[in-house]
Parts: sequence; structure tokens; C-alpha cells
Amino acid sequence: MLFGRGVDHCLITSTQDSTALPAGDHDPWTLMAHANRLVADADDMLALLAAASGREVSDPITGRQLDSCRLRRDLVAQIDAWDYADPFTGKTIDAIEWIEILGDWRAQIDANRALSHAIGIRGWKTKSLSRFLWADRPPRLSLTTHRSTTSDGKAIGIWPSRAPEGFARRADAAGQPLARIEDGFIRSIGLGAQLFPPCSIVIDMAGIYYDPSGPSDLERILSTADFQPQLIERADALTRLLVRGGVTKYAAQKAGAVDLPSGVRRILVPGQVADDLSVRLGASSAAGNLDLLRRARAAEPNAWIVYRPHPDVSTGLRKGHVGDREALRYADQIVRDGSIAALLDRVECVHTLTSLAGFEALLRGCQVVTHGQPFYAGWGLTEDLAPPIERRTRRLALLELVAGTLILYPRYVDPATGLPCSPEILVQRHLAGWKPRSTILSRLRGLQGKAVVAGRRLAGAAA
Repeated sequence: MLFGRGVDHCLITSTQDSTALPAGDHDPWTLMAHANRLVADADDMLALLAAASGREVSDPITGRQLDSCRLRRDLVAQIDAWDYADPFTGKTIDAIEWIEILGDWRAQIDANRALSHAIGIRGWKTKSLSRFLWADRPPRLSLTTHRSTTSDGKAIGIWPSRAPEGFARRADAAGQPLARIEDGFIRSIGLGAQLFPPCSIVIDMAGIYYDPSGPSDLERILSTADFQPQLIERADALTRLLVRGGVTKYAAQKAGAVDLPSGVRRILVPGQVADDLSVRLGASSAAGNLDLLRRARAAEPNAWIVYRPHPDVSTGLRKGHVGDREALRYADQIVRDGSIAALLDRVECVHTLTSLAGFEALLRGCQVVTHGQPFYAGWGLTEDLAPPIERRTRRLALLELVAGTLILYPRYVDPATGLPCSPEILVQRHLAGWKPRSTILSRLRGLQGKAVVAGRRLAGAAA
């Protein structure tokens, strides 16, 4: 039994236990989850909520059961009496839309309560990741820790590429739950290597999407989700928005026409960061960017092959550089500048190891040939040259892949308000021209990259 306002304490009784709670603020839904009956005045908000959830409500004086239908009508009247504004756009919305937004926020907070703390988090990322991981209090984020397990049964979040060496292996051996955290697929305006914070992440309790050696939450979603028509319609609208706006993982790149020849089959080969975990874990037998170019030429001897170095590599901030002379042994053209979306609009096919560019090519109707084992391979949408992943037996439509990958799996934060948001809101911010603020660290990182690029040019000239 749960008493409403006007008493010194709340007493909850259920078939399992009896618990006394002190007066003060409590989450009403948590309280009612343990109550089988509520004693409260008819105008008490707890009474209205209890009636909405199907629980009995009794008058505190007469002890008679209150009319649940009337209580629900009173609740609807109170809800309808308010005006509601979209927290992202300021436009007027109805109560149902507002409740859906609040429900999404609540679901994320509830999920975050399963995390004890997170490690492998660099200092420049802690502020942005705190927005994704906040629950009852700011999360504990650090680069390293000596703790290998938790005593509360909660999971430890890790950024796989930055976690202490051997940590994941020791935690798995000890039965410690891990939540692997990684950048999302619509990441940011500005490169992560230049220390621009992510606007999207994934938190995977089963594995991580780029490791084909074991299942991940994304693979589970793609294998088992019931993709209802409303979700497919949303995926279709999101796909059109991305393609029409030229939005990719790094949405800050300048668009513009790309000069490619006509009358010939055109192939894009996107380079990748050599030590990226998606390459180390998912490249199969391929040996990096130069080997991918060689394989693409062998498969497409008469095509016009365009090589696109990864932007993190082109800016001198990550490994994976292939000299122009070596690349042009197999490629006909090297394109570093401009948006990769503009390139994808001009080619018929993409050959890739595990690059997200392969997924972005699928959105634009391109043929995609995978030489590695990316998350989007094995579902019947790509031509896969690497050994098959036996777990992936379902055949997906493109919009089902989009729904699972961009809507159901990641988390997004609105860079303008700092609030959890939908992918549509984030894409609209990109299209509206929102720009992240440059910091001292990002400027220093940019100068570091320029020095590396200048060194490459000098070395090339000397050769």
C-alpha cells in the first residue's frame, strides 16, 4: 500500500516485502512498481498516475475505491492544459510527442545505470561522453584504472583502442561484464583525429560491431529485429536526408563536383587507418591499403580506379599512408579533397576492406565489394570476397540495414543543446551549418598533422 501526500512517510506493501520510506521526493513510478494499492486524494498526482497504470486508488478518509475512469480523465485534462515545445527546434508539439522524447531520455538513463564507470577515455573526450553516459550523477571516466572488476555486478565501459593492455581479456576471464564504447556512424563535423568530440557513439554489451570474431549488439539487432513498417518508413526518410544533404561520418567536408571520366566503369577504393581496430580485426587476409588497391585492380582490370586516402591519414594524424607513386601503380586517380559523398555519387562500385564508406555507398545505390568482414557484409547486400561469417544467415533489405545501424543501435547528442536526440536532429544540425568550436588542442593537433604532411612531401621529393 502506498500513501499519497499529507502523511509523514510512504509505506509500501506487496506480496514480497514491506518497506518504509522517509518523506521527501521519490520517483513515483519506482514507488508504484512495489505497491498493489494507493491511498490518496483524488487530486493527488500520484493518484492520477496510479490510475493510469491500472492500480487501485482509495480515498484516505472513507477508504472507498476511487473511480479509475474519472481519475484517468482528470489526468488527460491536466496533460492537455499545457503547451509543449520541441526542445531541439522550439516548435509546438503535442503531448504524445513530448512524452516520446521523455521516454527516450528515460530509457537511456536506465541503460546507463548498468555501468559502473568507464576507462580508456581520453581527457578531451570526457565532457562529450558524459552527456551520453549520465544517469543519476555524472559518470566516472578515466584513461586507466587498476580495478579489473566491480563488486556491484555492473558493467565497466571501455574504449577498446585505449583500454589498458590485456584489460578486456582479464575482465572476460573473471566474468566481468564489459560495455564497449566506440564512435557512431554519423560522428561529427570535424575529424576525431583533430580532437573534435563525437555527436554519436555506440555502447555494445555483447562485443563491438567491427569485430567479426564474435557477435555484437548490432549483429543481434540485424539478425532478430522485427522491422515494422513505421520504422522502415523512418529509415527511408533518414536515408533520403543523408543522401540529399551529402552527409557522411565526417559531415564537415566540402561538397563539389569531382572530375572523373565518363564512358568507363568507375571504382572507388577508400583508404583506411592502418592501425584502426576495424582493420586489425576485420581485414581478413588483406594486408592494408596498398594490397586492397592491388586486389581491386586484379578484379577490375579495365575500370577507372580512384583511390581516396582516409582523411585522418591525409592530414598526417594517423597511420596508413601510401605514397602516390605506389598507389598509382594500381589506381588511375587519387582524390584527397572534397566530400566522399560527391565521389560516391560519381562511381558505380566501391571496393573496401571494412570502411564505413562501403555502407555509405549502399545508401546511394552503389555496388559494394568487400575484401574484409565489415558489419554490413554477409546480409545479402554486398559482394563478399572474404570468408563468410556463419552467424549472419538473415537476408536484409537495405532499409532494414539502415534502421538497425543508424536508428536502433547508436546514441546521438544534439551538439547545440547537449541533449540526447534522434539521428534526424543531428543530421539537420549538420545541414543547417552548425560548426564545433575550435580549441587550443584541436589547433595544435592540426599543426602536428601539417608537419607530418610536409615531411612526407620532402621525403617524396628527395626520392
